[in-house]
Amino acid sequence: MNRAITHIVDDDPAVRDALQWLLQSRDAPSQTWKSANEFLAFASRDLCGCLLLDVRMPGMSGIELFDRLRALQCRLPVIFLTGHGDVPMAVQALKDGAFDFIEKPYDDNALVDKVLAAIAQDTKRNLRENSILLLEQKLAQLTHREQEVMQRILAGKLNKVIADELGIAMRTVEVHRAHIFEKMQVRSAVELSQVLSLLPNKPDS
Repeated sequence: MNRAITHIVDDDPAVRDALQWLLQSRDAPSQTWKSANEFLAFASRDLCGCLLLDVRMPGMSGIELFDRLRALQCRLPVIFLTGHGDVPMAVQALKDGAFDFIEKPYDDNALVDKVLAAIAQDTKRNLRENSILLLEQKLAQLTHREQEVMQRILAGKLNKVIADELGIAMRTVEVHRAHIFEKMQVRSAVELSQVLSLLPNKPDS
């Protein structure tokens, strides 16, 4: 997983420097960008951390950048920095999936607290996605027959019943069960079910 970094996008160099110093005081690494276009050229769906984004900037606005990032499937949590007149836009951005917005002038500690909360949420999402990817890789190692046996194990069926349903020897079912547990790195049917519950679509669904 990539390192979690707070990306600061603001056209005012004094604001960028102040925010970077503030985050550094709480041991939160950051990177600054002077325009929405500059950050957009760098952005990808693999970024981890948080985005502190000014609403009003010359050229592409923060709202426009937010829309572009969503189109790129970049799910970096976005915290908007807004002036009073920008609040309606920021509220709409929240409805569209932004993490939060902070109205200027802001409280330093409150801002960093929100940044750290956004990073924690993003880290949790990335860990979950990595776990799902690893699970899918394990499932891909199973043979077709092992998948058939696994579906019946998850349904709580005994080895004898599975053998009868598939027309194979009970000893063969036992061997398949052992291979499934080994490949999925579990020790029991209960543990197998718990592990697979992470998947959006379980194999037995």
